[in-house]
Amino acid sequence: MAAGDAPAMLVADGVSRRFGGLQALADVSFTVAQGAVTAIIGPNGAGKTTLFNVVSGILKPSGGRVLFEGTDVTGWPPQRIVALGAARTFQNIQLFRSLNVVENVMVARYCRSRSGVLDAIFGLRQDREDRRRMLEVADHWLGWVGIGDKSALMPSELPYGDQRRLEIARALATEPRLIMLDEPTAGMTAVEAQELMALVRRLTEIGKTILLIEHNMNVVMAVSDRIIVLNFGEKIAEGTPEEIRAHPQVIEAYLGSEA
Repeated sequence: MAAGDAPAMLVADGVSRRFGGLQALADVSFTVAQGAVTAIIGPNGAGKTTLFNVVSGILKPSGGRVLFEGTDVTGWPPQRIVALGAARTFQNIQLFRSLNVVENVMVARYCRSRSGVLDAIFGLRQDREDRRRMLEVADHWLGWVGIGDKSALMPSELPYGDQRRLEIARALATEPRLIMLDEPTAGMTAVEAQELMALVRRLTEIGKTILLIEHNMNVVMAVSDRIIVLNFGEKIAEGTPEEIRAHPQVIEAYLGSEA
């Protein structure tokens, strides 16, 4: 099924966000098709991460709404959106430095936990089952992203590229259908970026839908089905990689004539 024919997984409808007198987002609308890789690009300060923060519940929009699989999640807190099936990573790696690698992934499973406070305090059966399942899921996804042999290490002991993989494994542990990746190749070498591109393709092969912020245009053009372009908080273009590459306004605002 082509991306354009697939049902909508995520809809941003006229999303706006103000910070005092600053209009960070102005009436931004787009649709993310199920099973597609949709990229958001634009120059620094275009509003990309602000848009991610609104969609993932970290920020409430000043206007507009966000729908996930038909459910209006506008203003929902992040934990409710994660539990519904949408997870994200961050531009600046956000890992628990006092927990080892496998523990960093296990904590993500709490959104699927059925045990309560008393189960944990008294070590009741439900809590034991949840912890066993947490470890199974964490081991599975660490192996899937390629760092299963590093589960006992601390995050600081991992190479930068593996820390990014750890973030993705933690997102996968929440059982998401939509994964939002905020500049996943930032700071990576060319080889690491190529490996990350392959990982994104594998995510779609197992049925995940991807919303991606990325500055590396080689990555964007190689993995994206659709591209949304922001500039000064407004959407100035949307289309296939070929359409965006040739779009005059995008060339002027972001890509440059060399591209």
